[in-house]
Amino acid sequence: MPAHAPTPDLPEQPAPPDPADVPGPPGEPGPLDAERAHLAASRTALRAMRADAEALDIGDVTANWVNAAVLQSEIDLRVKSLADLAHAPLFFGRLDFDGFPDPYGAPVPAADTAPDDTGERHTFYIGRRHVHDHDGDPMVIDWRAPVSQPFYRASGKDPQGVALRRRFGYTAGELTAYEDERLSGPGADAASGPAASTLLQREIERPRVGPMRDIVATIQPEQDTLVRASVDGTVCVQGAPGTGKTAVGLHRVAYLLYTHRERLARTGTLVVGPNRSFLHYIEQVLPALGELDVKQATVDDLVRHPQITVRSRDSAEAAGLKGDARMARVLRRAVRSGVTVPTEPCVVVRGSRRWRVPAYELEEIVRELLDRDMRYGAARDALPQRVAHHVLVRMEQAGEAPDDRVQDAVARNAAVKALVKTVWPQVDPAKLVLRLLSDADFLAAQADGVLTPEEQRAVLWPKPARSVRTAPWSAADAVLVDEAADLIARTPSLGHVVLDEAQDLSPMQYRAVGRRCSTGSATVLGDIAQGTTPWATASWAEALTHLGKPGSVVEELTQGFRVPRDVIAFASRLLPEIAPDLTEATSVRESPGDFAVLRHAPDALTDAVVEACRAALRREGSVGLIAADARTEELGAALREAGLTPLGPGEETTADSRLTLVPATLAKGLEYDHVVLDEPRAIVDGEPDARTGLRRLYVALTRAVSGLTVLHAAPLPGALAAPSPAWED
Repeated sequence: MPAHAPTPDLPEQPAPPDPADVPGPPGEPGPLDAERAHLAASRTALRAMRADAEALDIGDVTANWVNAAVLQSEIDLRVKSLADLAHAPLFFGRLDFDGFPDPYGAPVPAADTAPDDTGERHTFYIGRRHVHDHDGDPMVIDWRAPVSQPFYRASGKDPQGVALRRRFGYTAGELTAYEDERLSGPGADAASGPAASTLLQREIERPRVGPMRDIVATIQPEQDTLVRASVDGTVCVQGAPGTGKTAVGLHRVAYLLYTHRERLARTGTLVVGPNRSFLHYIEQVLPALGELDVKQATVDDLVRHPQITVRSRDSAEAAGLKGDARMARVLRRAVRSGVTVPTEPCVVVRGSRRWRVPAYELEEIVRELLDRDMRYGAARDALPQRVAHHVLVRMEQAGEAPDDRVQDAVARNAAVKALVKTVWPQVDPAKLVLRLLSDADFLAAQADGVLTPEEQRAVLWPKPARSVRTAPWSAADAVLVDEAADLIARTPSLGHVVLDEAQDLSPMQYRAVGRRCSTGSATVLGDIAQGTTPWATASWAEALTHLGKPGSVVEELTQGFRVPRDVIAFASRLLPEIAPDLTEATSVRESPGDFAVLRHAPDALTDAVVEACRAALRREGSVGLIAADARTEELGAALREAGLTPLGPGEETTADSRLTLVPATLAKGLEYDHVVLDEPRAIVDGEPDARTGLRRLYVALTRAVSGLTVLHAAPLPGALAAPSPAWED
């Protein structure tokens, strides 16, 4: 697989003769010049496409100002999507087919197509979005189009009609190199994939500054299969650190929006992440892929209620119990606890007539509605109509001919309204949960046989709250309010939800997310070994059941592309203690990574950490100092005193500000070229139990892309204490 570049960073290598590679006569452009010319022409065509969109006049095509506003917003979005992003190359690959592929990507043999009789190949450039010339002919094919699929999946064993696959290398936005894989015909390469590709390795290992990058140029076959899975099914991806599971989820959203645009535009899509720092880190991926209208949120955002303010934090025991799926049963009882069986008849007066519905019929109506398992609010709305129907039956028996208008009028009758108010009172979800957490007797009645008396005491607030606005709400309480709200009125469902870092959710949080895709599908991403909450899921089967998607496909990614070989091997020592059923990850990276474990005296540790950060900054790329939350204040002060002002975990790195101080609790999902890890024992001890602490440490250890330096004074925890050749003690 030859690589070609006239630049010093990628030396030119000899290539087997190929019509696409053989230099032309003296004075004529070579292959790299031709590719640069195509890139320039494609950018010109994209600018023309944008200019055409900007020139659209909606003055005479809309009936009113509402239609005009809607159409103008669509045009504005179209113009924005046609921007030529400086940091995102317009195309990254090329496919040469021996036959012309049909619209669904299946190549037609060369013998069946006239152009190939002359020896021509059919060439397609694969990029981030579609670009066409003034005649409408494609200059760049969207990576999501069916014809692009062989770029990711074709191999020497299964070329899928591809004669040559070309990958392009860029430096500062300029096309500087290309690399060919001949997949069929004479001289076909025996090997393909990341291990055999110099450009892929360079792209994977390229230093990163700023937000998360997309992986569209480096997607591997097993990732592409997940990205292009059907929109109708839920997919769960168990991915070891560095396997690209987050990027797979984001690219899947982009792919589904491309293939099911109208459907998902109508029903909506959502990306759910663990915290705001994480969402800020990933927010540039989808726009780079041409998708500008995908909402992002945390679980706390989803369950936010206008009446409550989260102002307190539960103990680990209380949070675990409030997140337990049993609380759904308690809430269900509580919501229905106010429903009473009528003991008196309902008498409706209309004109000179009185219509009487006896108590036993009213009881039958109420019990039927309870047995039908309807939402509380829907059943309450149905009750007056059911009573009115019984009145209309009596009217018809008396010789009258009432219609629907009469039934609606009876349902609004004062006697019927009074009955509904008494029998099926309105329920406010926030007030209901407030009562449940404040009133021990009420909780005991609803939790009888579900929670033990000890568990009930753990769930109750220390002091009863006086009002919804002043109550000491916690994040787990907000989820309970959301559950109660859904028991009263159905939560609207989206078409597709991506749930990242899903292993940390409680059963009640899974239920909250599942309500948002009850009629749609989901992509669930996570790693059991990185579960860092006491209530972290024990298995994906259990998690998917709580999500409302039992029996969904679970795929495991174990081939790492981000974490260096020695680093992932060191971190994997913890797996037998934190997730014994998981397969240890392997790395396709050729580089073992810069890795060292250094022990210092306790009074010298902070100074050593500062010097390690200074040394890391002498290298290219981002630097993350990860430490136990309790240590960040001291380390931040030491860094500032040394003239190394760090960024916070939610701030974007730049070429001038590359050092970020990250509390261990916020490290999940982030990545840095070089990680300096402070005192592993403090990270473990900062959690409520040893398993959670070791999992938190596993997360911190696997944030490095190029190098990891571990500094400690206390003995290393768990299996990390065993000697390693890479250590410098």
